[in-house]
Amino acid sequence: MKHRARIADVASLAEVSVATVSRTLSNPNSVKPATRERVQRAIDELNYFMDGSARALASGHGHTVGMVVPTLDNSIFALAVQGLQTTLAAHGYQLLIAAHEYNLETEAQQVRALLETRIDALVLVGTHHADTTWDLVRRSRTPLLVAWATHESYPSVAFDNRLIGQLAAEHLIALGHRQFGMISGYTRHNDRARQRADGFIETLRCNDIAFDKRNLIEQPFGFAGGRTGWARLMQLPVPPTAIFCGNDVLAMGCMFEAQKHGVQLPRDLSIVGCDNLPIVSHLPPGLTTVQLPTYELGIECAHSILEWIEKDAQPVSVCLDIELIVRGTTSQPPEVPRAISANKSKSG
Repeated sequence: MKHRARIADVASLAEVSVATVSRTLSNPNSVKPATRERVQRAIDELNYFMDGSARALASGHGHTVGMVVPTLDNSIFALAVQGLQTTLAAHGYQLLIAAHEYNLETEAQQVRALLETRIDALVLVGTHHADTTWDLVRRSRTPLLVAWATHESYPSVAFDNRLIGQLAAEHLIALGHRQFGMISGYTRHNDRARQRADGFIETLRCNDIAFDKRNLIEQPFGFAGGRTGWARLMQLPVPPTAIFCGNDVLAMGCMFEAQKHGVQLPRDLSIVGCDNLPIVSHLPPGLTTVQLPTYELGIECAHSILEWIEKDAQPVSVCLDIELIVRGTTSQPPEVPRAISANKSKSG
């Protein structure tokens, strides 16, 4: 089998030094045009591809960014990845992506693998990570950007996750609801889920509405989790008239299971989601939800990283705007006359 062309092969064919080939690749304007042309002909003839580590050594940058997300089985993360990748690519950078499926040990292994490839920067989702992960980041001195949540020590591009829960609670309280349930992802290793639940429950309590911990159902993100969450909430001594779900996928599962059992939305039950996935406006009825601009989050992450790498300036943290989008899954509870409606949120 013919061996892959090496930089020494290019230098030999072009009759120049290895250093000259390296300068041609990393800083072509520093090489005389005639020499540059000879080197390029040799590269084309040998089908030479520069090794990533060699490029990093020559330029000081590998033009590669790593990102580890909880899962790609959720379009919210996929949208952010697309925004990040598209923006980085326009500036000549590649994105390496990994998903740990909410396993912190797996995430630490993936972070180690990415750092060993000499990435220029790393993006992690949220602030809850294994000690091993934090240690790897510190020792590598690789620029770290935190996404989806704010960190006290590292720059971030985030949403106010407590505000998400607050907006949902305020909307449902204004409609007259007093019996609430929440279906959340597991909060133990997910700071975003935990903060959304905290924001929701704290807002209820600030309005003198008690919330029993049994009314918070933690489930895996997915339709099945939403279905199971609804079923468990309906088994409570006093079932809720309104349910806040930690994301739109849980909310859709909750809707599907409620409708399967003859529940009329929103006459019998109000549901609020979070994300504003493209599909939710097309559901019968459309889902009331908190809109998160996740594609824009990916773009903002890319701009922050590029500023950090190319200007050697640590970016400032950014918190993106969110808003409640009111559609057809929320209204007054059955016992409250519709005439008292005080909803002033944006309709969509």
